[in-house]
Amino acid sequence: MSRKKIYVLDTSVYLTNADSIFAFKNNDIIVPFKVLEEIDKHKKRQDAVGSQARRIIRILDELRERGSLQKGVRICKGAGILTATGTEGLQTSGLPADLDLGIPDHIIIATALRVKQNNLTQKVILVSRDINMRVIADAVGLQAEDFFNHQIVGNSEEIFTGTQEVLVDDQIVDKFYAKEDVYLEEETVAYSNQYIMLVSNANEKKTALGRFVNSTTPLQQLASSKAGVWGIKPRNKEQAFLLDMLMDPAIQIVSVIGKAGSGKTLCAIAAGLQQTLESERGRDSLYSRLIVSRPVQPLGKDIGFLPGTMEDKMSPWLMPIQDNLQFLMGNDKVTLDMYLERGTIEIEAITYIRGRSISNAYIIIDEAQNLTIHELKTIITRVGEGTKIILTGDVEQIDNVYIDATTNGLTHAVEKFKNFELAGHITLTKGERSQVATFAAKHL
Repeated sequence: MSRKKIYVLDTSVYLTNADSIFAFKNNDIIVPFKVLEEIDKHKKRQDAVGSQARRIIRILDELRERGSLQKGVRICKGAGILTATGTEGLQTSGLPADLDLGIPDHIIIATALRVKQNNLTQKVILVSRDINMRVIADAVGLQAEDFFNHQIVGNSEEIFTGTQEVLVDDQIVDKFYAKEDVYLEEETVAYSNQYIMLVSNANEKKTALGRFVNSTTPLQQLASSKAGVWGIKPRNKEQAFLLDMLMDPAIQIVSVIGKAGSGKTLCAIAAGLQQTLESERGRDSLYSRLIVSRPVQPLGKDIGFLPGTMEDKMSPWLMPIQDNLQFLMGNDKVTLDMYLERGTIEIEAITYIRGRSISNAYIIIDEAQNLTIHELKTIITRVGEGTKIILTGDVEQIDNVYIDATTNGLTHAVEKFKNFELAGHITLTKGERSQVATFAAKHL
């Protein structure tokens, strides 16, 4: 039987996931007072970090009611003991003189070193999401780990792409082009709404594109690949897959990952305009409004800190959306403003989406890679009847310091929903904005 370990959790762990204390099984957890102080500084933030700070405070308060945090209290049945500890004895903890004890990270490291000195028969591990803190801990002889409780894949290259090549007999490709029924076994294709490129085993250049729904449904032909959507025609097979998915009302949750200039936002808005503004062309629209939003991440604060109306505050972050809308409207700003005034096109702040129930709408959440799992769940659970939601982002460009390519909300959505027929995903691999943009994305 392995000996119990002692974990010292850094502030960044709690602010990433307040439930992290339940993830260490029957091992003990030490909470330095400095961590409690740091958590307190974040509790008033109106974002996911503030939410996690308030939640861990509530959890610790519940533990306090069941016992003493100073003496140690069992976290839950089958879990270890959680103890809060102060700064006594840190001067003799073995922390090098170069590391200033006036810095919170150094105090937490010194606390872990002192715990190690007092528990020579147990392994003491510092857990932090801060890379530099783990480096310093290792440099002073302290074992350090990242917190992987929310890591759903090993790295960004393992994220589900939504596509697959399938080698078939030459006549199967001909049969598919003749629009005859072609079936694929589930042993061949693993997930619903996965896009397939049939490749002839006689001639590898002879291919056909389709969508796999399930083993009892024929391989689906792609819609809108030639006619285009709102004047936008696909420039590569991944964009053809995306437009097909966006135009199918049966796929209610669409996720798309792509680097800068791959066309993810442009395609999403084009499909939204076509399905929302059809009534303007004398045809029935699938959706009553187009709602576009994105996280206000660069400032790191709620948009309420800025002067002006909500539209004024959101404007800097929604300029890429405005650019795409104006491009698709033929640079007709008057018509675009008219739709905005009518509410047919809405610019919504994610900050205020909690509590809403949004029905019969086409929702685009841009830059979704900057959302935590909690934030993404909050958004998706706002979806009402007849609503389609599109999540777009680039997992290699994350501005939120508490998440990464493997722990963000978008990656979780891709991996968690890939088994369900109401959801679909595609990864765009080619840049189509311009030759310069493609070159920069690849080489810079």
